[in-house]
Amino acid sequence: MKLVLLLATTLSACTLLAADGDWLTDLPKAQAKAAAEKKLVLIDFTGSDWCPPCKNLHKTVLTSAEFTKFAKDNLVLVDIDFPNSKPQSAELKAANKELAKKFGITGYPTIVVLDASGKEVFKKVGYGGTPAKDYVADLAKLKK
Repeated sequence: MKLVLLLATTLSACTLLAADGDWLTDLPKAQAKAAAEKKLVLIDFTGSDWCPPCKNLHKTVLTSAEFTKFAKDNLVLVDIDFPNSKPQSAELKAANKELAKKFGITGYPTIVVLDASGKEVFKKVGYGGTPAKDYVADLAKLKK
């Protein structure tokens, strides 16, 4: 029984790491990648360690199978985090602050989607519990 629990826990952790591993923190690099791959850029402005709606969006949507599958083929993901206790370099903090100013961030979470040229095509502040399937359907409309 302990072995089964250990294997399940390990598999869960690997799945989360795989989902989390595709997120960049450098917007210019993400935009270059999006242009080369003809994808959209999805930016998540988050307070990952203190913001309940941010945590809920991450848990419910951003790590879901539906979102991960859609993102793989359609999105370059960028994490712009404003944590209270997670360590960040001074350079990353400054870059994130500038991006928040540039995109007029007034609340967390805020999702901003850019086309491959860098034009903002979608912006949503907050998370009200939308299921992953519906969230992905709304993002899919942006591709058309």
